[in-house]
Amino acid sequence: MPVLYNLKVANQVEKTCFDLPADFVAKFRNQLGVLWTDNLGMEVIEPQNRDEIHNCLIKLRSNPERRRDKVYIGCGAGFGGDRPLAALKLLQRVKELNYLVLECLAERTLADRYQTMVSGGDGYDSHISNWMHTLLPLALERGTCIITNMGAMDPVGAQQKVLDIASSLGLSVFVAVAHEVSTRNLGSEFSSEKSFILEGGISTYLGAAPIVHCLEKYKPNVVITSRLADAALFLAPMVYELGWNWDELEHLAQGSLAGHLLECGCQLTGGYFMHPGDKYRDMSFPQLLDLSLPYAEISFDGQVCVTKAEGSGGILNFHTCAEQLLYEVGDPGAYVTPDIVIDVQDVSFLPLSSCRVLCQGAKPSSKSVPDKLLQLVPKDCGWKGWGEISYGGYECVKRAKAAEYLVRSWMDEIFPGLNHHILSYIIGYDSLKASSNNGNASSQRTSEDIRLRMDGLFEQKEHAVQFAREFTALYTNGPAGGGGISTGYKKEILLEKLLVRHEDVFWRTAVRSNTSSQLNKAVDHESNPRPTSTLPPKLKLETDKSSSDFDFPSRSSSPAPSSQKIPLYNVAHSRAGDKGNDINFSLIPHFPSDIERLKLIITPQWVKSVLSPLLDMSPSLDLDARDEWINEDVQVEIYEVKGIQSLNIVVRNILDGGVNCSRRVDRHGKTISDIILCQQIVLPP
Repeated sequence: MPVLYNLKVANQVEKTCFDLPADFVAKFRNQLGVLWTDNLGMEVIEPQNRDEIHNCLIKLRSNPERRRDKVYIGCGAGFGGDRPLAALKLLQRVKELNYLVLECLAERTLADRYQTMVSGGDGYDSHISNWMHTLLPLALERGTCIITNMGAMDPVGAQQKVLDIASSLGLSVFVAVAHEVSTRNLGSEFSSEKSFILEGGISTYLGAAPIVHCLEKYKPNVVITSRLADAALFLAPMVYELGWNWDELEHLAQGSLAGHLLECGCQLTGGYFMHPGDKYRDMSFPQLLDLSLPYAEISFDGQVCVTKAEGSGGILNFHTCAEQLLYEVGDPGAYVTPDIVIDVQDVSFLPLSSCRVLCQGAKPSSKSVPDKLLQLVPKDCGWKGWGEISYGGYECVKRAKAAEYLVRSWMDEIFPGLNHHILSYIIGYDSLKASSNNGNASSQRTSEDIRLRMDGLFEQKEHAVQFAREFTALYTNGPAGGGGISTGYKKEILLEKLLVRHEDVFWRTAVRSNTSSQLNKAVDHESNPRPTSTLPPKLKLETDKSSSDFDFPSRSSSPAPSSQKIPLYNVAHSRAGDKGNDINFSLIPHFPSDIERLKLIITPQWVKSVLSPLLDMSPSLDLDARDEWINEDVQVEIYEVKGIQSLNIVVRNILDGGVNCSRRVDRHGKTISDIILCQQIVLPP
């Protein structure tokens, strides 16, 4: 059924309502550039001149305006499964927030969105409804602009969803989109409705420029993007508000540092940090429950202070900042973002109070601008089939191993030669495929409650389906006392990484509004009043009086003991993260000078020896072949980060193909940090 439109051309209102086919309206809009309103009250401002589509070549801003001396940017979400109520608490507690960033997109979630979209579902994050219902009313009241990458593969669809939600709440809102467009769609028949569907689901990590353009041109209440680099989501409002230009590399480096520290949410303020038994990381359950999401105060001169809400739980100090600094950065001397290559080797953290830390020392790398952009190309990597079953009591491990033997044998009867596709592990016994070099191997442990899990990655769907069926047969054909079987199968997509030229990647911006006479006037986030409790232009380097009474001890004042076996836990703490098939973990000494002794122990060969059990994936791979493969293909890179007197270690080709197709129970390799820390070492004098 055609839709009624009131067309407005060059700001002149045509009072006649046209009953027009959608394809005609699209062509009219594309040729002339119009502001139009449909019969649902949706006002659209989408001039289609070629200035709205840009390539990713860095272009200096023309006379950028400094709108504020300081901007306040909060992180409302650090990943797709984060908590909307925590973001609402941050908005309630920190009234001066100018921007709230919801970073909800990762390689795994991007692959999931692509699969859902090609199956006929939403290409954007379906949780956007809950987020906007929760946050929009207060954000509009406060004049806080929300920026999010929840658009994923379909930012235009996400835009419509937010407009619908705002209308249902009786709110007036301007929602901008900034997203990559396919070069195939740049001709005369360009269609905004389809431009977000890139050929084959390809997506590129964009920089901050598309968001800056949205903020300058539309001054929206919400900005929804496709795939942008995480730090760029935060850098964009800094560039816009503080009047920075793209050649002010020192400022961009500090701004990107702030974005990197904020991007994982509560990981900066005590989340993913608490560890009983470690006096530097232990905290009570109530403290962990009342975590505050972080925000940052960024000054026009590049000064950065990360902060958590006053009176909140959790912890923000040197330790939490150091762990997040090294999280998934690879080479700390050349951390690559689309906007700038950053050197964080000399970054330091100075606590100003129990809620505020000054962050200094980020600078452009020797090669300050990346030559190319990172592009992700969906690639079929097969069908995953899996099954789980529990055993308990006497000899439960042997019964689990018998069950594994049966499933493998049954599969081999029907599809011979597929056993090397299957990985087995026993949760509660050897599920991390890890061991300790102190002689306490996993085979020496005992357990009374275990769960067998088997994962297979197959080329054909029928193999994954058959695997799930054979596993289910354990109920009546397997060892005694097995229960709680669960099985499944799923098509898996691998995101292959390519490097592409800036000039070959294009992005587009647009804005829509649901303004109508029965809705409230839209809130302009520019009107957000400057906070009444502003800091002086330069933060004092002295700590506040309250900072002498921190909830947690600072770095140790005495070195770890030497010439005796001690667990690495006693010397350092760590956090691990993944990038594709690579793992990145840090080692941050409790006593700064212990770094010199650790450097003598933490060598590439030591790291390989500790993590080699992770590579024991296939029963068809004998020990000699595995060792040869480890020596030739597994690479270890160790970087010293002098500013925080720590080590950053990258291990390549160790995660069974990466998060999207790995058969490991810990696809991201996050547990590797504690596997490393449980190792017994002897420090030299």
